[in-house]
Amino acid sequence: MTKILPLEFYQRPDPVQIAQDLVGKHLYTRIDGVLTGGRIVETEAYAHVNDLACHSHLGRYTARTKVMYEPGGIAYVYLIYGRYALFNIITNEAGKADAVLIRGLEPLEGIPEMLLRRGLPGVQRNLTAGPGLLTQALGISTKHYGTDLTGGTIWLEDDQEVVPSDQIVASPRVGIDYAGSDAALPWRFRLAGSKWVSPAK
Repeated sequence: MTKILPLEFYQRPDPVQIAQDLVGKHLYTRIDGVLTGGRIVETEAYAHVNDLACHSHLGRYTARTKVMYEPGGIAYVYLIYGRYALFNIITNEAGKADAVLIRGLEPLEGIPEMLLRRGLPGVQRNLTAGPGLLTQALGISTKHYGTDLTGGTIWLEDDQEVVPSDQIVASPRVGIDYAGSDAALPWRFRLAGSKWVSPAK
């Protein structure tokens, strides 16, 4: 039996624990009436306190980060390199501004539509193995900034799968060299053996 993850799941105080707990959960979208989704296999945690890699670490409430200060359970979507939308989940209580980035997804639902969106001839690793690729496949864009993740557009489900802790690999996050020593924090979590984790080292 599956169920939509409630807001309480996201509003817990530890983004690192939430990032771990999201491995094995399922992420779905219904865009233009089409259902797509899959199993989360890779995440990264970002904390507003003592984490230079987090967009809110300076406590600045800006047009870009304002959604981070809302209660957990909404989408924070932003562009990198001017083209790739990254899908993050705001966590913690209002004002705490923590987040979890979804980096890898095993495609399970609506794969033909995912292939169309990605312009691919068939299922291959780069369909959803990366944060900018999975958002294209799922139809997530910056217009979904601030979307309630318990609604009918983007949501996450728990199918009662328990991923053993020894099947989750913890390692440093990707592409955050600017964060100094915080770049070494082991806050990237991957499902061991999954071909759908991002190729980033």
